[in-house]
Amino acid sequence: MRIIDRQAVRAILLTPDDRVLLMRVDYGGGDWWITPGGGSEPGETPEQALRRELDEELGFALPALGPLVWRRRVAMTFQQRRWRQSEDYFLIETSAFEPAIRNAPEAATIREFRWWSLAEMRHTSERLAPAGLLRIILDYRENGPPDSPPDVEIIKD
Repeated sequence: MRIIDRQAVRAILLTPDDRVLLMRVDYGGGDWWITPGGGSEPGETPEQALRRELDEELGFALPALGPLVWRRRVAMTFQQRRWRQSEDYFLIETSAFEPAIRNAPEAATIREFRWWSLAEMRHTSERLAPAGLLRIILDYRENGPPDSPPDVEIIKD
């Protein structure tokens, strides 16, 4: 099976009162709550890709790219194809807003949006991706942005 390499960028949108915007998506294998973002187009910088993705998925104009707080590489079989996706997570501090999908293909997979409190994230039985999202946010609140690029977490199915 051919492996498809994909670079993705994601935003951890965090309010001053520690709420995080997540999207409930279903790609055919059940619901997941994920951070907004997606794959980079050829030639896009991470900031350009994140600006485009946040506009398409949320109608959100990124004021500035926040710090890179986490990275992971996921190897998975999805929709009968093998994927190797590298993801960079940027933390964006923002006020809460009402998301508005501006892209029809995105609307086909996004089921709902929700601003989660850290307590809700800690006690949920719902599937959150990344699984360590709460830890990432707590570390950011306790220590601020990383001094150097974070290590890459490797996940294989």
